[in-house]
Amino acid sequence: MKKILLFLLLTTFTFAQVKLKPRILPKSDKVKGNVIRLDSFPTKLIKPRAVDVWIPVGYSPKKKYSVIYMHDGQNLFDANTTWNKQEWMADDIGMRLIDKQEIKDFIIVGIHNIPEIRFLDLYPKKTLNYLPKKIKDSIFEDSKKKGLNITEASFKGDNYLKFIVDELKPYIDANFFTLKDAENTFIGGSSMGGLMSMYGICEYPDVFSGAICISTHWPGMYPQDNNPIPDSFFAYLKENIPSPNSHKFYFDFGTETLDQYYPQYEETVNQLFYNKGYSTENYKNLRFEGENHSELSWQKRFDIPLLFLLEK
Repeated sequence: MKKILLFLLLTTFTFAQVKLKPRILPKSDKVKGNVIRLDSFPTKLIKPRAVDVWIPVGYSPKKKYSVIYMHDGQNLFDANTTWNKQEWMADDIGMRLIDKQEIKDFIIVGIHNIPEIRFLDLYPKKTLNYLPKKIKDSIFEDSKKKGLNITEASFKGDNYLKFIVDELKPYIDANFFTLKDAENTFIGGSSMGGLMSMYGICEYPDVFSGAICISTHWPGMYPQDNNPIPDSFFAYLKENIPSPNSHKFYFDFGTETLDQYYPQYEETVNQLFYNKGYSTENYKNLRFEGENHSELSWQKRFDIPLLFLLEK
């Protein structure tokens, strides 16, 4: 393990014109395994940002690892460095399940968000096409009143996904010991990251076989009465849910803070997937009574989607 980490530290990886000097983050009492930081990952598609790659204890060239690409990467592993001193404990939970041999070996690729453009990066852009023009125009007009001046071109969700698939994944597969096929490649996140994970597997069903969509933000923007936006997501899903024969979807939601606005969509989402042939074998949409919209809540149940997607 030490030799592998030394190799990573001393090597400048080059792949498809990508030159990076990875650095192993200092050991933290909050991290099980190691986190390798790829600073300002070069991209022509979105605003460059850091990417963290978590490798488990025992990471070895003698093994091949499944990969989960996750959004909001700075919140996954180390509460010492997060803005709210909370984390998913993705490393702790993953190591516990690996050590118990309940799941396949895997790594996590955590893509950092950029707070001021997070919403625009993670919004499923093609779903805008399912909004009536009058409503879409009113959204953009409202943004101008708030000084945001958002237009349809501002939404970068398609570029963000293309970044993962065309720029980041080839780099990860070239420089880490990964299983490259869709059966071992997953995408996951919470809130807007839940929406983007749902969107990612629908847009790239040949790349991802499973999606983790925790506290999925079905309101899309601000929760409001008679909100037209959820229907645009559902109309998109109706036309784009991939085959149940080779894909798995995990959704969940709490009932407190921002999550209080999600239970009303439970049956609509269920019906969409059941109508496409999904069952409890490849689809979950779980309710967690009393849980809120925070990393402290998400860490309590992150083991469930890991077991669902990675169980041996």
